[in-house]
Amino acid sequence: MALSLNNLHPAPGSTHKKKRIGRGPGSGTGKTAGKGHKGQKSRSGYSSKIGFEGGQMPLQRRLPKRGFTNIFKKQWIEISLAKIEENFNAGDSVTPELLHERGLIKKAKHDLVILGTGELTKSLNISAHRFTKTAKDKIEKAGGNATAIVKAAKADA
Repeated sequence: MALSLNNLHPAPGSTHKKKRIGRGPGSGTGKTAGKGHKGQKSRSGYSSKIGFEGGQMPLQRRLPKRGFTNIFKKQWIEISLAKIEENFNAGDSVTPELLHERGLIKKAKHDLVILGTGELTKSLNISAHRFTKTAKDKIEKAGGNATAIVKAAKADA
């Protein structure tokens, strides 16, 4: 039988009849409409709070608080030499701004560190806040320069 608009139907078992509540005793969900007798949950407008456990001490309050987060922790954006190798040509200058422009890093307030994973065959001038020892060696071995960006110290008020 060919499929056409007049004989389209959902797959067997994929649809269910809507439960009609509060429509008389014959329906099986008449009178109290499947909500039981009295109580907060039977009232209209009832909605429970997230994590509410019926007055019992909620789980998030029963568990102890542990540790702390250091808000002054130094965070780095890492990028490998392999990524730089495939996205730049020989003789290019690589800066954090250029890496962001090409979509290799997200522009963030964190400093950039170059990792030594992968091989570098092109001579590149790379500027970053920090280099791993292997990364610096590989850049210089390929005939490029590894320049560290030094941030100016904040003046005391």
